[in-house]
Amino acid sequence: MSFRLKNVPLLSRSTIDRAEHVRVDPAALREGWGKARVLRVDPRGRVRVDGGTIVLDAATAFGDFPEDRAVFLGVAEGAHLWAVREPELEGTLKDLRTLGAVDDFTAELLSTAYALLNWHDHAGFHGGDGTSTTLARGGWSRLTGTGVEEFPRIDPAVIVLVHDGADRVLLARQHSWPPAMFSLLAGFVEAGESLERCVEREVREEVGVDLREIHYLGSQPWPFPRSLMVGFAAVGDPAQELAFSDGEIEEAHWFTRDEVRAALNLGDWSTRDTNARLLVPGSISIARTIIESWAEL
Repeated sequence: MSFRLKNVPLLSRSTIDRAEHVRVDPAALREGWGKARVLRVDPRGRVRVDGGTIVLDAATAFGDFPEDRAVFLGVAEGAHLWAVREPELEGTLKDLRTLGAVDDFTAELLSTAYALLNWHDHAGFHGGDGTSTTLARGGWSRLTGTGVEEFPRIDPAVIVLVHDGADRVLLARQHSWPPAMFSLLAGFVEAGESLERCVEREVREEVGVDLREIHYLGSQPWPFPRSLMVGFAAVGDPAQELAFSDGEIEEAHWFTRDEVRAALNLGDWSTRDTNARLLVPGSISIARTIIESWAEL
């Protein structure tokens, strides 16, 4: 029983022109600065909001030229978009996870800003010789004093919906999650490992289930801090005993399609239903899109 994603995951939708040609053109970056808008992001990933809408400041408030700490996100509606890390922000602050329903533009703007700023926070020195680095390409790379260039690091991870080929799906809860909060199984890809083999290994390590019929569904950025989530579905046997060998999983259960549909109707992890047996992730996660797509078969 194979299926496809019913929608493009929220963080994978593209509304901003990344304008790679502008990144490498300092003159174009300076020219666009005059009418550019800047997103301020604090160390916790929070931004200022006004009535549920994120606040973008005029770039000229930062000076006549792009700041050395600013990163270029792209172009929307003819205006350049930038982001800066601010040690402190005042006003009503929210992050991508607490904004609630967000439009495609906001989702892409925040996920791109998070990924770049999170990388720059830890990339001030070259990993090979320890020399300091500076921003280049509008913040899309860093250079050492001798011209060695480094690019933003992305950590690939798999996330998989395991089902029985019929009407049941395997969902799991980590130790740190409150009761009733379940999601798909996931884990980071190791060096020298393919995505499919990672799916097999992670599920076997986390719950002890062997898989077959592994197939790719879709992907989305997950900038917490800088991952790429690659979504799969696979078939497992509910009769196989669950074994939590790597210590990450507190519990896992096979849920019926009707139970999953009921959980989707309840909302998501933010739902304050203390009697719920099952709550599933919210809309910003590819896990939600995968679960919804399977539940609608």
